[in-house]
Amino acid sequence: MTKSSTRVRIALAGVGAFGRRYAAYLRSRPEFELVAAADPAPAAGVHVASLGIPHFADCRRMIAAVRPDGIVIATPNSLHEEGALAAIEAGVPALIEKPVADRIEAARRIASAASARGVKVLAGHHRRHNPLLKAAKAFIDQGALGRMLAVTAIDLRRKPSAYYDAAWRREPGGGPLLINGIHDLDCLRWLCGEIDSVYAVTANRARGFPVEDTGGVTLSFRNGAIGTLTISDAVQAPWAWEIASGEEPDYPHQLEDCYLIGGTEGALAIPTLTHWRNERGGGRGDPFISQRLHYVPADPWLAQLLHFAEVVRGTAEPLVTIEEGARTLAVAHAIARSAESGLPVSPDALLQHP
Repeated sequence: MTKSSTRVRIALAGVGAFGRRYAAYLRSRPEFELVAAADPAPAAGVHVASLGIPHFADCRRMIAAVRPDGIVIATPNSLHEEGALAAIEAGVPALIEKPVADRIEAARRIASAASARGVKVLAGHHRRHNPLLKAAKAFIDQGALGRMLAVTAIDLRRKPSAYYDAAWRREPGGGPLLINGIHDLDCLRWLCGEIDSVYAVTANRARGFPVEDTGGVTLSFRNGAIGTLTISDAVQAPWAWEIASGEEPDYPHQLEDCYLIGGTEGALAIPTLTHWRNERGGGRGDPFISQRLHYVPADPWLAQLLHFAEVVRGTAEPLVTIEEGARTLAVAHAIARSAESGLPVSPDALLQHP
């Protein structure tokens, strides 16, 4: 497909919470036609029927039957590889909801298959499409903070017990590090640069599930900066991106900051986009001045889908490649490995030897 005026025919793999969100966007926009959905769950058939599109239990059969222009993969993490390889083998561009896979080996297989077949794959780290974060990145990239030295990220929220009715969310790979923290890690990589090593401690004391509910991570960036990530999905607090940024309408919006980035010439607090600097260079008693960066808000989920349409049409390259998604996944797995071993772990080493 190359004509920008043609509606993009999209198939959907997975009709859980994220899949239904994607379906709503696809059905509301003139750029798209939602042509089919695949999900083996019995309840999925009822929902798909309400959409008036064909329902399949198997992703491969769906692709063979409807020959979509593109496919959105919003299945549980462990099924991302299966859906992605089915799409790639059929030559169909794919948008894979984050994380791109549950295991680094799976992400590497997806990347290798996509490269061999020349199929475009977009990793679903939607925050990179948010104008708020784009404004922050442009400001940092122009050197406004000087030499980056210190980074703090906080992701503290409490999820209801019913959230864990889905068994996969109680098992390794389904905890806050891969479900929520992987977004923060991707944002930090994008804003602050590659992460050379991590040292982590995690715990499951709040719920006792096999997967973590709380963690603390020290991050060593390639540019020499040192950072921390504190994360929990069992804490009653507003210091999480969805709450602080107002990006998610299902969360109560509390204007707080959850990323703090400091350099030799100033600091930036996100998502308020407050730039702090010392008026006379930082002497004792010198006053601080602050200003808020300007940006025009837009829905990053929709922006990501519109970008995917251009990828499908062949008029754009993926903003977040499968390789980028794999690097972020490697950081998350390095954190888990460090928590198990009590030692620092290199994400690059895991990418080479998972």
